Amino acid sequence: QVQLVESGGGLVQAGGSLRLSCAASGRTFTNYAMGWFRQAPGKEREFVAAIGWWSASLTYYADSVKGRFTISRDNSKNTVYLIMNSLKPEDTAVYYCRAGAVVDGILRPNLGSWGQGTQVTVSS
Repeated sequence: QVQLVESGGGLVQAGGSLRLSCAASGRTFTNYAMGWFRQAPGKEREFVAAIGWWSASLTYYADSVKGRFTISRDNSKNTVYLIMNSLKPEDTAVYYCRAGAVVDGILRPNLGSWGQGTQVTVSS
């Protein structure tokens, strides 16, 4: 059974940084891209970033986070990270990790399901 467990969220002031982690288990993820989504209160869930599992050079970002967020992965630990710098209050959301395929620069989840996510709150 595929499991994706997010962690690392918290409360941070605007301009601060956080590192989110996504620990994957239950199968091999070699053929899957991994990525992050977020959902702010009252808004739809949106794509944030994705990375090809087989190549760290294949990364994709939403325009709203480009230049501030960096996605990376550690294959030996089956873990994907999201390093978030220069955080803004509008980054406040629950962040989710998923596995899938990248289509037109956006991760399309096709493995597992939505987990609990990790809450990120950025104060002004």
